[in-house]
Amino acid sequence: MTRILVLEDSKDCLNAITAMLEKVSDRVCAVPVNSLKEARAALENEAQPFQAFLLDINLDMNDKEDISGITFAREVRMRREYAFTPIVMITSLANMELTAYRELHCYQYLIKPYNEKDIEKLAGKLLFLSQQGETRDAFVVVKKDGINYKIFCKDIVCVKAVPRGVQLILSKEEMKIPYLSIKQLLEKLPTEKFLQVHRMCVVNLDYIEYVDTVNGLIRMKNGEQVEIGITYKSDIKKRLCV
Repeated sequence: MTRILVLEDSKDCLNAITAMLEKVSDRVCAVPVNSLKEARAALENEAQPFQAFLLDINLDMNDKEDISGITFAREVRMRREYAFTPIVMITSLANMELTAYRELHCYQYLIKPYNEKDIEKLAGKLLFLSQQGETRDAFVVVKKDGINYKIFCKDIVCVKAVPRGVQLILSKEEMKIPYLSIKQLLEKLPTEKFLQVHRMCVVNLDYIEYVDTVNGLIRMKNGEQVEIGITYKSDIKKRLCV
């Protein structure tokens, strides 16, 4: 299911967009919100994630300078799980589309007035992107120096705790991520592929070359050697059948 949060201050426009989006496919579910407050509440309280955002830039018809939609888009982008989620801005404001593209990396924008065909084309694109996302490789988003990085799980060999952060040992490079703990990262990684072997280390099962439980060591295919923590040895034996 492709869930699209639609933020529009005009209730008539909001109802029309919602109907047009859901008319495209029964796999599209539009979640309509009428204000910045409602949008923030939906972002916090919805049990299922959104696959796209359709946001009106101006949410106050009496204030031509209002850019509450941009404000909300910034808040969306600050959340790691939505760092690369398509955002589409609706605008009748000149020059705002440039801000949307450069700062917020928006997927597209709609210029008012739009018609049903515009919405149908957009919904088709978002549905396609969402369906691709359901089958693509799993990834995590990490932040370094204010920039979000998309790291595919298949490229992570292992993760080691370092002072004030973690060190990602990737297949082709290494990356230190500050202010992120092993526990926090482990919550984002697929449990069927990753295993904590020490309080300061997590490994990707696909990269294990051999396990030496006698000496308490794991050798990775890239030559990396990882120590097995005493309290983790039993779980490792069960998981890896060694």
